[in-house]
Amino acid sequence: MTLAMNDKPVLNLKAVVFATDFSLCSQNAGLYAARMAVYFSAKLLVTHAFTRSQAAMEVEIGDRRVSQQRMDLTRLLSKEALLVGADSIETVPTLLEGNPKHVIPELADRNQPSMIVLGTHGGNRLERGIIGSVAEKILRSTRWPALTVGPHVQALSSKTLPFERILFATDFTPAAASAAPYAVTLAEVFGARIDVLNVIQDDAIEHPDRLSDLQHRFYDALDGLVPSQAKEFCDPRTFVEVGSAHARILEHIREHSMDLLVLGIRMTSHLGMEMRTSGAFRIIVDAECPVLTIRR
Repeated sequence: MTLAMNDKPVLNLKAVVFATDFSLCSQNAGLYAARMAVYFSAKLLVTHAFTRSQAAMEVEIGDRRVSQQRMDLTRLLSKEALLVGADSIETVPTLLEGNPKHVIPELADRNQPSMIVLGTHGGNRLERGIIGSVAEKILRSTRWPALTVGPHVQALSSKTLPFERILFATDFTPAAASAAPYAVTLAEVFGARIDVLNVIQDDAIEHPDRLSDLQHRFYDALDGLVPSQAKEFCDPRTFVEVGSAHARILEHIREHSMDLLVLGIRMTSHLGMEMRTSGAFRIIVDAECPVLTIRR
């Protein structure tokens, strides 16, 4: 994937890696994956990662026989590929063995430049708080853009343009800034409008009487995030809100009928990534539109 902020944004994809667990949420993600593959003339890799059962290992010892588990998953994957594929793109079912957080990013690496698309039901509160979902672990592991479709995203119509309104949320960190070119590039590709949002946390306002000055400074900074040449095609609007980032971002998505949220996430230590990504993942689970995450 090639990006340029100062020049005309460029986006090239060789492959779209659609990771499925065969759930209804995954099927919706598959529709988005196929549409992205069509728009970028990319190969669609429909993949599922699994761990062999004890029975399967006993059957396949020495690679002499194929287990029932592998045959069943191969059949399901082929069916899923037929369901989401399109005549205009190459669709390849790809069964992977191993931990999804490792083997799916590795598949994306082998077919770079790529994008990973996946669905998530979010797990229950305990799963999200302690071990996270498979989707979240993949987001932590991949260096490629990942488009995640949460449980509240309506099914994509085959006749609907995916992204007409894009929201780029930023906290002015380098990680957030690294996601800005993707928002601009996708806006050009899909002919979309961009909203740029910064949320000021309540506890960050030391002097409430200076809130207006603080907001104006943020408005000026937000305005500078979108290159002047890009403003001609993406018609950017800037917003500065006060409160919880989670609540304000979701509110903006609902009130302005956004089709895509773009977020940058930061990778430091493993623990740092755990803490940093969990907030973004809660937004992904609750959002009514897909979320594109860019890991820095």
